[in-house]
Amino acid sequence: MIVRRERPADAAAVRALHRLAFARDPATGVQRDPDDVVEARLVDQLREDAGFLPHLALVAVADDVVVGHVIATRGWVEPVGAPALGLGPLGVLPDVQRSGVGTVLVHALLAVAEAAGESLVALLGDPAYYRGFGFRAATELGISAPDPAWGTHFQARWLTEVRTGGTFRYAAPFDRL
Repeated sequence: MIVRRERPADAAAVRALHRLAFARDPATGVQRDPDDVVEARLVDQLREDAGFLPHLALVAVADDVVVGHVIATRGWVEPVGAPALGLGPLGVLPDVQRSGVGTVLVHALLAVAEAAGESLVALLGDPAYYRGFGFRAATELGISAPDPAWGTHFQARWLTEVRTGGTFRYAAPFDRL
């Protein structure tokens, strides 16, 4: 398996991957219509947004098949408008889930983000999974979620010593979910 930047030619494979990876609603477990998978539409919209950062859209490829994808886009911390990253979605083909593909993608994304001088990464996800990458409940770091109901599922990780508190805001496509 190799991890590399997503290329324009990967868009259809990435869309199909997210449709399969999120075929069941993560919150309810209910089967979704493939055309109704929010995560697949979100990735397409993020690519078109001003917050898109091509170096932070990564794919995992095995035997010439895109088996995993992760993206981070420009977010910010208000009220100061400090730049930050919103991680997600992270998707892996169902037949290779729990084999380490997602872990490799998240580690790669965090390494690229840190090398690029980013200071904060925030996400909405399973605390048990993301704890292994150094994420903590965002409130512990002085960062408030866009929606307080997210509780400990909204997490963050500092990448630098420069730290500022406030409310996290995702790239605009997240507001349209």
